[in-house]
Amino acid sequence: MSGLELALSGFGLMLLGIFLRIPIGAAMFASGFIGTWIVLGRPTATLSQMKTLTYDTFSSYSLTIVPLFLLMGQFATKSGMSGALFNAASDWLGHRKGGVAMAAVGACAGFGAVCGSSLATASTMGQVALPEMRKRGYSDALSTGVLAAGGTLGILIPPSIILVIYAILTEQNLVKMFIAALVPGLLAAFGYMVTVAIYVRIRPDAGPVAARKPLRARMKTLAKVWPVVAIFTLVMGGIAADWNWLKPGAQALFTPTEGAAVGAIATGLYGVATRSLGWGAFKASILETAQASAMIFFIIFGAQVFNAFLAFTQAPQALADWVSLQGYAPMTVLLAMLLCYLVFGCVMDSLSMILLTIPIFFPIIETLDFGLTSEQTAIWFGILALIVVEVGLITPPVGMNLFIINQVGGDIPITQTYRGVLPFVASDLVRVVVLLMFPSISLWLVGVMF
Repeated sequence: MSGLELALSGFGLMLLGIFLRIPIGAAMFASGFIGTWIVLGRPTATLSQMKTLTYDTFSSYSLTIVPLFLLMGQFATKSGMSGALFNAASDWLGHRKGGVAMAAVGACAGFGAVCGSSLATASTMGQVALPEMRKRGYSDALSTGVLAAGGTLGILIPPSIILVIYAILTEQNLVKMFIAALVPGLLAAFGYMVTVAIYVRIRPDAGPVAARKPLRARMKTLAKVWPVVAIFTLVMGGIAADWNWLKPGAQALFTPTEGAAVGAIATGLYGVATRSLGWGAFKASILETAQASAMIFFIIFGAQVFNAFLAFTQAPQALADWVSLQGYAPMTVLLAMLLCYLVFGCVMDSLSMILLTIPIFFPIIETLDFGLTSEQTAIWFGILALIVVEVGLITPPVGMNLFIINQVGGDIPITQTYRGVLPFVASDLVRVVVLLMFPSISLWLVGVMF
């Protein structure tokens, strides 16, 4: 059996495990372990390799950013920032057709700026916004659809856990990845708002108009979102801006890992100062961060074992060479990869998709000529992959965000959520096409700042 055939067999075994409802990290670990055993031919060599791989994986300084950003998101959730964001957006937009749904999108974007997780954004904002939208007479389809879609902004608006993992896997500059994601993230929020506007004009009863709030009341609620703006500016400004005037010889005030720590501390201090983060909420935040980090690290370890097996078979390089020899147009190959993400989104979460596919896809992408530098290609592909992974989270029938929002809704039929999210899936696909045709949208801000 050739290396490529062995790799495909291992991939099939892993997918079988996933379909049998084995945890994804365990399925990747088992497939990689068995495959490595077959390649090396000796169980002792395989076990020795596991020992080395375990240390190399979890001793990585770069991974410390993951629990820190997760803790920042937990503190933001427990401190009531999500409610303040939604109330401010609702007061300013609620008097328009579909305004509360637009406000939910804006609040998701704002919360994503301090969270970094799609599922956490969808769950948190669903609990805040869904009851309010239903109370104001919004249709169940629009309410759940817009919140499921808005939740995906949690991984697109920086900071993003998925971008952190992508940058580590491909050895890219994390700061540049964050900056590159900012414009597409804002474009996503704008596209969702336009989708809401079109939706309520086709079905006026789906998003009734609320009374306009007085200017003084709107300014009062707007003032309450200053912590989100301040923390986002502190974190992103600190890791991205040129602070030579403050620290001669330095390019940034702190590294991304230090920025994550500063963001977590600032968010926690805000919660303590406002008395919204008591001792019980603090302990819950630490525990939930530890649980989420353990889950992510286990998936990362499983992916590392499986990717080590692929490296032994030399399948990624063989596949890259094969694609180069076929003479396919670069855009054709890229479209095929993006289509794979849409399919994988039906059975996998976003982190698993990135960890599983990037070691296979990225060597192929590096061989293709898109008229960009190698770094620009890596950044552009990362943003495209992130967006298509995001689409997978809301694509019926098994998009994970759909089930999160439907669970929050309680008595809302899942078919209503499916119906409501389809216009937002269409908006995402249009955005993917635009970013494919115009890479400069993703790369422009990086070029300006670096």
